[in-house]
Amino acid sequence: MSEGTLYDKVWDRHTVTRLPTGQDQLFVGLHLIHEVTSPQAFGMLRERDLEVAYPDLTHATVDHIVPTSSKERPYRDDAAEEMMAELEENVRESGIEFSHPETGEQGIVHVIGPEKGLTQPGMTIVCGDSHTSTHGAFGALAFGIGTSQIRDVLATGTIAMEKQQVRKIEVTGELGEAVEAKDVILEIIRRLGTEGGVGYVYEYAGEAIETLGMEGRMSICNMSIEGGARAGYVNPDETTYAWLEGRDRVPKGDAFEERKAYWESIRSDADAEYDDIVTIDGGSLEPVVTWGTTPGQGVGITEPIPHPDDLPAEKVETARRAQEHMRVEPGETMEGYDIDVAFLGSCTNARLPDLRRAAKIVAGREVHPDVRAMVVPGSQQVKAAAEAEGLDEVFTESGFDWRGAGCSMCLGMNEDQLEGDEACASSSNRNFVGRQGSKEGRTVLMTPRMVAAAAITGEVTDVRTMKEVAV
Repeated sequence: MSEGTLYDKVWDRHTVTRLPTGQDQLFVGLHLIHEVTSPQAFGMLRERDLEVAYPDLTHATVDHIVPTSSKERPYRDDAAEEMMAELEENVRESGIEFSHPETGEQGIVHVIGPEKGLTQPGMTIVCGDSHTSTHGAFGALAFGIGTSQIRDVLATGTIAMEKQQVRKIEVTGELGEAVEAKDVILEIIRRLGTEGGVGYVYEYAGEAIETLGMEGRMSICNMSIEGGARAGYVNPDETTYAWLEGRDRVPKGDAFEERKAYWESIRSDADAEYDDIVTIDGGSLEPVVTWGTTPGQGVGITEPIPHPDDLPAEKVETARRAQEHMRVEPGETMEGYDIDVAFLGSCTNARLPDLRRAAKIVAGREVHPDVRAMVVPGSQQVKAAAEAEGLDEVFTESGFDWRGAGCSMCLGMNEDQLEGDEACASSSNRNFVGRQGSKEGRTVLMTPRMVAAAAITGEVTDVRTMKEVAV
């Protein structure tokens, strides 16, 4: 097993005891909750006459079902209104801080945690959402959990977990033109597979990772779960500390320097031992898009779609079904694939730098007449910051719909959904059949810049062929 990694250090510091099951009981430093997975857990507490053990270490938001077109209450969707009302009651009774839409701080849970400074290095973080791995970008151990585990964390502030192996993924070199963090993680999942990380936590390292900003690191860690890993993280460094300094919940002055010294201490040792090491040449990557119905079915924009018979035996039938659903042919490239919808949003790619990059492609151009395009900022604060820079005008003048914060079309739990067999260029993290609201819908995952390019041309387009415009 690994030794001396950040994972080992943070795990050991949070272990309360070893349980008879062989699992460790870990103390949870931050519990993030939202409206979809928490109601049942609160109901379980009431049945047992239990209270929330650490309301001060718990934070709530609403993101999955919240409409992005209007904040008016009650919501038009009765189920959405019921979940929202129940969350409001639960947090009020328990004394839990709530980033309510009326506060101006509402947003996707994995966006608001970091932007408020709730997410910090060396923490254990859990949430009833699979993409909690996002927070690992700050050198935290962040895990998605189920409803019964949410109950346990609410009641005790702890969780029972089995320790995983650690795989170090080194991405070397300098990323090429228009190649972003999303391309890196899609390439990793393509190479290692959607189940390649089972039993592992991924530590992302190497020059290409270290030179990324925090938003890029969050995008990579966000999709760790898509590769089967239990979590993913990047060691904290000066980029991390600069991003955190001055945020609401981050210590100030001398206290910040003291905390920074601790954060440095939990970095993986230079001679740390790993269970596996994988090296990828970042300089060789090009923009990556998916051709199938899993995040692992990806391909470089100029590369041919693989023939199912050329894949490992266990992947052949899945590939055939995916190609039939997506209406793609082996040997062709994804460039030129017609799209009907362009979605710029999700906890993977809806932060301010994502919007800025996409705006440089959109500026001065018009959305293709056959495409409906939308931008859904990751939080109300991201939305406000983008509007202060005039990015909303850039998008709306080009024909994009500028919407409120939420998960939106990433999973189609509100009105933002695909219709029929529409094909969507999406900056989200999953392309499963039915994920965006229609069982016939087709989703192509890509970077925000690639989404912007597809919106303009009406087809999957190599963004390297489009000149950026200063905005």
